[in-house]
Amino acid sequence: MSKGRPSPGTSRQRSRVAGLAARLMADDGIADYSTAKRKAASILGLPASARLPENAEVESGLRVYQRLFQEQEQSERLAGLRRKAIEFMEITRRFNPYLSGAVLDGTAGRGAEIDIQLFTDGAKEVEIFLLNEHIEFRHGTPRSERAEAVLTVDDEGVAINLVIYARQDERVVFRMRDGRIRPRARIDALRRLWADDMK
Repeated sequence: MSKGRPSPGTSRQRSRVAGLAARLMADDGIADYSTAKRKAASILGLPASARLPENAEVESGLRVYQRLFQEQEQSERLAGLRRKAIEFMEITRRFNPYLSGAVLDGTAGRGAEIDIQLFTDGAKEVEIFLLNEHIEFRHGTPRSERAEAVLTVDDEGVAINLVIYARQDERVVFRMRDGRIRPRARIDALRRLWADDMK
């Protein structure tokens, strides 16, 4: 066996964790991959030192699970969340909004949140705009070092996270923790996705 290649037992263990983590994300609404993997490992009785699957493995399992067991529910959920995202991107159009995250890539589970990236000269500008529009918000903790702030708006029980970046960062290619490029979409591309959802 070559050095660095996981043993069959380790591969099976990672597969079990990935499968359970995917189910937890789909059924329990866990949105964070790391949280889902740690909880799955704990349920399976694995030690804290256990080698966990990559996010891409869990995402693959999540897509399969949703397609097999939640197809209709998932289609309706995505259509509703994407409609809300379009509405809010229209409201915040002056800040060059992009949709990112699970609502864009189609893996949004129960209780999913909408992540919209905004690019502006400063977070205060967005705060003042929301106050003038009489839109209530709360401050959140940025998950990215590049983000200046996160303002979360509640829309009929759905959290919309406005992740605010410097204007010049609009040209930056953002990556996820595992190194993959983080997809994002302008409102016109999202409208096309939503139109497909409604067919």
